[in-house]
Amino acid sequence: MRRMTRREVLGSGLGGFMAIPWLFRPNAWAEPDDLTDQRRKQEMNGETNPDARTEQTGVTDAEIVLGVSAAFSGPSRGLGIELYRGANAYFEHVNRAGGIQGRKVVLKTYDDGYQPNPAVTNTMTLVQQDQVFALFGYVGTPTVTRVLPMLKKFQGKNAYLFFPFTGAQPQREPPYGDFAFNLRASYRQETAGLVDNFVSIGNKRIAVFYQADAYGRSGWAGVRLAMSRYGLQIAGEATYRRGAKFSGSMRRQVEILKQSNPSAVICIGSYAACAAFLRDAVDLGLEVPIANLSFVGSENLLKLITEGRDDSRRYTNLLVNSQVVPSYEDTSIPAVKQYREMMDRYDPQPPSHVLKEDYTSFSYSFVSLEGFLNAKLMVEILRRLGDQPDRNKLEDAVFTISDFDIGIDERVSFGPDRRQGLQQVYYTVVESGRFVTLKSWEGRFAS
Repeated sequence: MRRMTRREVLGSGLGGFMAIPWLFRPNAWAEPDDLTDQRRKQEMNGETNPDARTEQTGVTDAEIVLGVSAAFSGPSRGLGIELYRGANAYFEHVNRAGGIQGRKVVLKTYDDGYQPNPAVTNTMTLVQQDQVFALFGYVGTPTVTRVLPMLKKFQGKNAYLFFPFTGAQPQREPPYGDFAFNLRASYRQETAGLVDNFVSIGNKRIAVFYQADAYGRSGWAGVRLAMSRYGLQIAGEATYRRGAKFSGSMRRQVEILKQSNPSAVICIGSYAACAAFLRDAVDLGLEVPIANLSFVGSENLLKLITEGRDDSRRYTNLLVNSQVVPSYEDTSIPAVKQYREMMDRYDPQPPSHVLKEDYTSFSYSFVSLEGFLNAKLMVEILRRLGDQPDRNKLEDAVFTISDFDIGIDERVSFGPDRRQGLQQVYYTVVESGRFVTLKSWEGRFAS
């Protein structure tokens, strides 16, 4: 087989793996020769070894192991921590009730700090060394987009990624859509909803503040597409580097956008940077509605922008955040009631080995509620595999999910051409120091 040149490797999207030389060895993810020889001899002698076989697929008689690489350190650590906590609340509940066919769900967890290269390394470890059953609960577009080419290249391993915390397009469409399953609505749906609602109240000069990477570009493209349907263009744009802290200044970005005279700003970023932008926008007199996507981590943003301020309302009065799960305050929703009960009962914490900085968890959040729903659906899929879970049958099990009641006001379905379970987008604003459902766009934002 002809070896790929460096140019061909870079063009294929695998350039990020060049630092891992053994990745490109033939059969890099194949079983070790001694194990292969051992199994060949067993088959010839009519012998079987169920324990050895199941360990190679992340399943033993006692456990089903899922692999997680997420942000547990750095300025975006709240996203990984809260997503993990919500998921673990449900997994803990299932495990204490006997697990799935007697097997506990175990999360093998690594920190990537919301950075692509560690996410690639972690994924190689999870699939190659840890032999996890599936990948679960990754955080972020820049990390996931670097992992997807790995899953495509080694598709024979059936190493699927379930329910990443990102609404970007790459894991929803060719050539990588076959290797991931999404629960949340997409960024295109979130940005389209924000644009539609702003335009409906006459705010047609929409500017964009976004993270200068795959996540930011995905959201920016969604805004541009939505505006093009009205014959409009983005009024102005400003970017920032991933990893920016709240203590940093966003005054230059605000000044750039002010020159475009926007009637609204849509932000595509994480909570530290977006909170800094909101702070500086208000301080510099940019008095227009400022919107954020669900990825921002609403509670962390709100904490940064209001903590220690007597005048916090002036910073949140024109703030609106889209969400991909319903309000965790609405206990009339069965899954929300269940989520709150389990968060209270188990108070799940991330594993200590991934925590490098102090972090104060929230009792409830949109991010942890999403993690809870992710886990609830993951458990249902694993249950449908029966008493002999087989990774080769995992995709078929997902496709049996049809009109499934996950406990919110929208049912979940999957299929070969439908790899996203939920479609609905919600909108929230700040009242009395907390995010609540927005009742009227015109009443809140119309000038």
